[in-house]
Amino acid sequence: MALSVFLIIFGLTFAFGYPIAFGMLAGGIIYFIIKGLSLANLLDMLVINFSSQTVLIAVPLFVLAANVMNDTEITTKLFDFVRKSFGRIRGALGYANIVASIIFAGMSGSQLADVAGLGNIEIKAMKDAGYDGPFSCAVTAASATIGPIIPPSIPMVLYSMLSGASLGYLFLAGFLPGLLLAGLEMVMVYVLSIVRKYPVGEKISFSALTKSFFAALPALLAPVILLVGMYGGMYTPTEAAAVVVGYSMIISIFVYRTLGLKKLYKILIKSAQDVGYISIMVAAAQLVSYIVTREKVAISLTKFFVNTGLVSNRILLLASINVLYFVLGMFVDASVTILVVIPMLLPLVKAAGIDLVHFGVMSVLNIMIGLDTPPYAQTGFITSAISGTPVKDVFKEMLKFWIPIEVLALVLVTYFPDIALFLPRLFGYNG
Repeated sequence: MALSVFLIIFGLTFAFGYPIAFGMLAGGIIYFIIKGLSLANLLDMLVINFSSQTVLIAVPLFVLAANVMNDTEITTKLFDFVRKSFGRIRGALGYANIVASIIFAGMSGSQLADVAGLGNIEIKAMKDAGYDGPFSCAVTAASATIGPIIPPSIPMVLYSMLSGASLGYLFLAGFLPGLLLAGLEMVMVYVLSIVRKYPVGEKISFSALTKSFFAALPALLAPVILLVGMYGGMYTPTEAAAVVVGYSMIISIFVYRTLGLKKLYKILIKSAQDVGYISIMVAAAQLVSYIVTREKVAISLTKFFVNTGLVSNRILLLASINVLYFVLGMFVDASVTILVVIPMLLPLVKAAGIDLVHFGVMSVLNIMIGLDTPPYAQTGFITSAISGTPVKDVFKEMLKFWIPIEVLALVLVTYFPDIALFLPRLFGYNG
């Protein structure tokens, strides 16, 4: 009964449009009351479990780094250099959009930060150059999916906390899948550019390109400093997040001279608000995890899959999980899927002998695709608002990237685990 009441409250919260975290907390409190459990223990559990997850320190740092880059000239300089690098190629700005997202992915770790910050610059540049609004929005939304796949990645930080999988190896495992996704997106840009005769890039002199390169060099060094230091053994992934924040602030203040005390204050307030939402979600998810464990939901789920034979059939099991992610991605926030659903799936995944690092990359990729999937599709709504393009036109164009490109990348990563595990094994991973 108590579990049913919890699920009803959680469902009603979602149905009436209240914050998901509120539903988890309200349902959890009612569950504790029905079960006769101490609410003081509930508070202790939330605080202790949340504060003990030291890997979560990376989340506010990556959020802050992304906000610093978006609110100063770092992303502007970055995109300007990438744009000029493609020269007189048909559809040049489409390719530049994707490459810029690859580079920005090495600094922010957030899909929505890419769309809201870098995407604003990209969409304006593309529309000014003669590209239509729906295509400009669609390629921006699709390329932003790369952000949480190529390290660093906030969703992978959360997955590492839940699964116990090494964050360093998870970051490594995201490289090749991210580049694979980018390559497939470039194929679609090429096809659409030829068919629709999109504009040819402007001719740039060598001196202008060189000048743009040196202007962007401090920004380009950010992912290099992060990744080389992290995998060179100089600092942990969490410490790497602090390094990126410090570096982005230094170049914003002393190189680009675009960050003063007033702007820094606004960035800190914005970052605190963003982190506050994530923190409440993570804390509430700890409560849900406790209820799920107490009610043996994960054990029952595993037994069901064992009895149906899916545990012994990895192809069907992974397909079933991917379909579940797809359906959830159409209706709920990515953080809900990561924090609530994945903990229930982990015992099943372990029972099937699926590698946790591979499963983490597959899960994050699928869940991020959910941000591009109508009707929830946050990236579609954000790009529509930025560009003034009707959201129905954005969604229609996004399907050209979603079905043949993102789904194909997901299938390849799902059933060819070496795509994700090649680099981790190169660095000593033996999972």
